Amino acid sequence: MATPGAEEDALARYRSPLVSRYASAEMGFNFSERKKFGTWRRLWLYLAQAEKSLGLPITDEQIQEMEANLDNIDFKMAAEEEKKLRHDVMAHVHTFAHCCPKAAAIIHLGATSCYVGDNTDLIVLRDGFNLLLPKLARVISRLADFAEKYADLPTLGFTHYQPAQLTTVGKRCCLWIQDLCMDLQNLERARDDLRFRGVKGTTGTQASFLQLFEGDHSKVEELDRLVTAKAGFKRAYMVTGQTYSRKVDIEVLSVLASMGASVHKICTDIRLLANLKEIEEPFEKEQIGSSAMPYKRNPMRSERCCSLARHLMTLVLDPLQTASVQWFERTLDDSANRRVCLAEAFLTADIILSTLQNISEGLVVYPKVIERRIQQELPFMATENIIMAMVKAGGNRQDCHEKIRVLSQQAAAVVKQEGGDNDLIARVRADPYFSAIHKQLESLLDPSSFTGRAPQQVAKFLKEEVRPALVPYQSKMGGKIELAL
Repeated sequence: MATPGAEEDALARYRSPLVSRYASAEMGFNFSERKKFGTWRRLWLYLAQAEKSLGLPITDEQIQEMEANLDNIDFKMAAEEEKKLRHDVMAHVHTFAHCCPKAAAIIHLGATSCYVGDNTDLIVLRDGFNLLLPKLARVISRLADFAEKYADLPTLGFTHYQPAQLTTVGKRCCLWIQDLCMDLQNLERARDDLRFRGVKGTTGTQASFLQLFEGDHSKVEELDRLVTAKAGFKRAYMVTGQTYSRKVDIEVLSVLASMGASVHKICTDIRLLANLKEIEEPFEKEQIGSSAMPYKRNPMRSERCCSLARHLMTLVLDPLQTASVQWFERTLDDSANRRVCLAEAFLTADIILSTLQNISEGLVVYPKVIERRIQQELPFMATENIIMAMVKAGGNRQDCHEKIRVLSQQAAAVVKQEGGDNDLIARVRADPYFSAIHKQLESLLDPSSFTGRAPQQVAKFLKEEVRPALVPYQSKMGGKIELAL
């Protein structure tokens, strides 16, 4: 048997479909080993630079050596060191020191493992939000265009998934948009609330740094401030244990899970509308809906969003449980769990936003189908209008109510028992009692008269709430997205 090559070897091992099949390259890189360990080296550089500026005996030559080797990572050596030391941070300290012999003595000076571990996590979480936010804004923008286009198109509304009063296609879309705008605000808040762990030492007391600076508290505080600023954060957490509070992870995954709920609701609506043949997601020319039923046009994109959104919503349970069992200053039972749930949450959110953007850019509306369904239900909805018109023409409300009730029951029997069309209006036209309003029936049955202020609500909502929220992302609104596998 031939020795498998690198490609065959990769196919013989499990790979997460979140990366291999769905997620964007930029989000995949954000949680990659290269990003992680490259950030570790930058954090060691920031620490050395700040310590030097505050008077510790660190030379320019040592700093320059570190700068020159930030991305010169020997991953094979690091893996061998970790296997030997059973400690990932020390493995990379040794690997960095190997290519920076002059700086070896001052790499990681005064720091604990969580200096690079937790601070890198916070950087990655922040950068993850920065990747998601423009994608969410693009989805909102595409749906806003759709809502504006169909702001006036009447459609049958549903409560309890039973026919209710009319709304418009655009107004229904605004329900989706409003949820996503809440998510946009929540993601922005969660990102902006993130702070840096900073330089706090092994149990958060900064004791090692106080010793380095010979009891000078002001220098320790300035060290924390300098490194925090170099990492691009405005603030650091004032108190930590060995780690930043794991409640932060709860906040991060909560807003992502909430967004997952929004997407699940939207895509469920689209799936139901596809069954009604009123609205469909885009369908490629050569796409196959079913291997057995060639006529099918399955809403596979929306189904994918729902499937992954369910996964995203469950991931918040991990940090909830992790935060609850962090004994005193920390325990290590958070580590393996966080390696999985944090990355998967952002990767999953990235996928569902990309897929939803693709859906929103190609939604197909079938007005004739929508109109036909309205006509099946509108006669019943119009009964109150008919009664009012008869009263204005001199009729008695109670007599008219009884007449229209009897005719409605007869029409309902045709629909439910015989499978026929709703013939209530034909019965009204045929009844001499209603002759006074026969000429008004067409105007009384105009669907647009049943949608209330839906068109005006759409216009006001898009103008005053949606478009302003998208202004910070205007430069990133261009370009359609192609569907992943």
